[in-house]
Amino acid sequence: MNFAKPVDRKETYSYKWEKYRGKDILPMWVADSEFECAEPIKHAVHQRVEHGVFGYHLPTQYEPANRAVQRWLADKHDWHIESDWIVWIPGVVPGFNVASKAVCEAGDRVLVQTPNYPPLLASPRINGLEGINIPTVMQDGRYTLDFDRLEEEAKHPNTKLMILCNPMNPVGSVLTESEIERVRDICVTHNVVLCSDEIHCDLILDENAKHIPAGRVPELSNRSVTLMAASKTFNIAGLGTAFAIIPDKTLRRRFSQAALGHLPWVTILGLVATEAALTECDDWHAAQIDYLRANRDYLCEQINQLPGLSVIPSEATFLAWVDASGLGVDNPMQYFEELGVGPSPGADFGDKQCVRLNFACPRTDLEEAVRRLSKGRE
Repeated sequence: MNFAKPVDRKETYSYKWEKYRGKDILPMWVADSEFECAEPIKHAVHQRVEHGVFGYHLPTQYEPANRAVQRWLADKHDWHIESDWIVWIPGVVPGFNVASKAVCEAGDRVLVQTPNYPPLLASPRINGLEGINIPTVMQDGRYTLDFDRLEEEAKHPNTKLMILCNPMNPVGSVLTESEIERVRDICVTHNVVLCSDEIHCDLILDENAKHIPAGRVPELSNRSVTLMAASKTFNIAGLGTAFAIIPDKTLRRRFSQAALGHLPWVTILGLVATEAALTECDDWHAAQIDYLRANRDYLCEQINQLPGLSVIPSEATFLAWVDASGLGVDNPMQYFEELGVGPSPGADFGDKQCVRLNFACPRTDLEEAVRRLSKGRE
């Protein structure tokens, strides 16, 4: 659990590091961490590799992974689910695209909040649907949904689906109980199905925040697809394993049918890693939260001292949404890269005056990033 230990990824063909190969730019963009996996995960995967046979494995028959999901959700989120509610998928991005196919017909409307991460923003269009942006607004010093706009757009008869990102990526907010209740009331009143991407739900940094899974809300259980994974929390995204929790039998059947012939089964190594993560890594998880919380606090303090930049501490995720509008430059992304820091461009998320910084890294990386950014106003 030495999160301060640097791990050299430069020659591993990491997507994150390949972007700046040969350049003196510190990659702080795509949302995977720089932390080595917990030992129980590495041990479990190693044991499976040593077995030496990698044939077909039907995920629903791999009962240890199903039990691990049930155990984790009960322990961490007070959500007691049935094993047959679980639909294994190779990522949350396929999940909300399949949900779109399952719920909507050509020309239907899908509600998505903005800013949001690019695959979610693109989902309605690539499925032949009309994406309706619901702005994120600042309220009492934190980002939240524009509920008036959400209510207005949900009334349209062609609005069939809302894709929610909670905790929000990139702004890092965790919807409160009253906010989830407003989403519930709007979806129920206007007969809208809710697909909730909750991949960051186990990365809650604000000690006063509490994640509420969409499917745990009774009135949403028959109209919700809740997408989760161990991938972000335990840095196993490359193993391509996630799961949808769908309590309603009819909706679950429609979801599974929409995925037929399009999605492969998740891999045995992904199932094994997820099982280990959700049963043997509680201490590692708690230690990582402490480290991320300290990283967030350090980064926010430093960024807010730099002229032209500001950031609100994320309630969750390991991502900082940095407002660069005060720089007075046309392209904040270029500004950061010229100083040797590689964030995600805000334009991809819906706001070109912001950038997203990944702070799931050793503190020394953050200190180097701050040092480089500080040179911009010398």
